[in-house]
Formats: sequence, structure tokens, C-alpha cells
Amino acid sequence: MDLVFLGTSSGTPTRARNVTGLALQEDAGKAWYLIDCGEGTQHRLLRMPLSLHDLRAIFITHVHGDHCYGLPGLLASAGMMGRRHPLEIIAPAGIADWLQATLRMSHAWLGYELAFHAVESLGEWRSLNMRVAATALSHRVPCYGYSFTEARPDPRLNIERLERDGVPRGPLWGQLARGFDLEHEGRTLRSEDYLSFTRAPRRVVIGGDNDRPPLLAEACRGAQVLVHEATYSQTLVETSGNTFGHSSAAQVAAFAQQAEVPNLVLTHFSARYQPGSQRGHSIEEIRQEAATAYHGQLFLARDFLRLRLGKDGVLHEVEPT
Repeated sequence: MDLVFLGTSSGTPTRARNVTGLALQEDAGKAWYLIDCGEGTQHRLLRMPLSLHDLRAIFITHVHGDHCYGLPGLLASAGMMGRRHPLEIIAPAGIADWLQATLRMSHAWLGYELAFHAVESLGEWRSLNMRVAATALSHRVPCYGYSFTEARPDPRLNIERLERDGVPRGPLWGQLARGFDLEHEGRTLRSEDYLSFTRAPRRVVIGGDNDRPPLLAEACRGAQVLVHEATYSQTLVETSGNTFGHSSAAQVAAFAQQAEVPNLVLTHFSARYQPGSQRGHSIEEIRQEAATAYHGQLFLARDFLRLRLGKDGVLHEVEPT
């Protein structure tokens, strides 16, 4: 399971960082999911081995432009590239009206169906290999975090039950092993009834903008990775006296330490934090502040960073190919 950061700046882009976009790629095949789609996200994708044909679903955390203004262009490009199978979008309800109005005004023809799901009433969204749940967060507008949990961690067929139920060996077994439910001799064979799993599922929690990290406590139970914004340092928050609905690095780090999440990835940094800055604020302020409170494995995201979560629960950086 890979995390590919397409944009790591908050509010506005910088020369080094685009606004928010994050891809989560499954282990098997090329299927991937997009979490937030700031302006210019499709340009970032041109530098990554991620195809819009393999995009399974888009998840939007909230309606602020740095998290969704890239949607119309990306969807239009997918159509011009020949996408034909439906695309699901999970987002706050207002996104559907805005996007449909934009596509209608611009006379865009996608050539494929968009299926909207309002996150306010999501419950759980499922694909063959992933289960996704939403958590309401605290921001200036309604905002959500998403937890991605493996649906089928290393499945193994229950051969004894298959034989007991008279399911003949061959293609049926293969379809059940891949997670498909089947009709056979007038009865429904449910894949999950014939599978067992050899390890605990991996879980990645991805927060939207949020000034109360503990709201993700339940989602983080059993999670190996938390990706959360750290827009400011605590020092700057105390100086300005206003969080603007965002978290400081110290806040997120203290929560991750208490929640015992083994891997913390910080992102969505204010443009005032620059690498090795001799003037103003340095991104190292964020790192040092977080490292003081959090003692697990800490990453500060940058654009085009790829992190891989192994089946052993260890997160590590993957060099670009």
C-alpha cells in the first residue's frame, strides 16, 4: 500500500509545493484512490506512474478551494483520455452541485458516469480491496477525515467448507478467492463465507483540515499510519492567537503519541515554512516541534514523496523509478 503526495502546501502553492492532493495505491495491480484534488493536481500526476483509467474513487475532505479546485480539469482530462467506466466521488454534498454546474457551464462531456456519495451520510464505502469510513473533524467549514482499511488481507480459501458445501473445484474457487460473490445451482455463494485472513488488516488514516486531532482517536485504533495537516508551529499559533481552524505540529504530534500510532506523516504546511530558510520560518521548525512530542517514525511530506506501508506495518520511503 503506497502513499504518493501530489501536493503538500496549504492555501496557496509555492515553487516547491502544490496545494493538497494525495494518492493511495493498492498493493496489487494499478488501482488507486485520490484524496483531495487541489488546483494543478492533474499536472502533478503527469510526473507519476498513476493513470486516470485506474482511478477507483475520489475522496474530498471539504469545500475549500485548495482541496477541490482541481476536480473539473482532472475529470475533463480523464474523459478526453478515453475513460469510460464510472467514477465514484465521495465528498461533502455541496461539491456535487458545484461540480455539475461547472461541467454544465463549460459544456464538458466526460464520456463516463460520475457517482456522487455525500460524505455526511456515507456510513462505509467499499471496493473489492478497501473499506473506507469517514470521521467528522473541526474546521471553519464541515470537514472530514478518511480511514482506509484493507478489506482482504492475504485471503486464504477455506477448502474444508467449500468441499462440505459441494462447491466444485475450478473457476468457482478462483472467483471466490478474488472476492466475487457468485450464483451457483440456485444459491448465492458469498466470497467472505469461504475466506479467512492470515494477518490483521493495514489501516491508514488521512485527516482533512482540523484543529482537534483527538477527533480521530477512534479511527486511529489499530492504524499503522496517520497523515495529518500541520499548517503551523505552536510558536506561531501562540504569537498570532488564531489557528484558523488548523493544527500545529505540536498538537498533532502529542495526539499521535497518545494514540500510539507508529507512523506519523505531517503535510499541508503554510507557505511561510521554507526548506533551509535563512529568512522567516524554516520547515525544520515543524520537524523539531513534532519530534519533541512524538517518538514514533516521523515523516514530513514533500511533493512526489512515495511512502510504502509493508504488510509488516513498517512505513518507508520508496525512491522514484
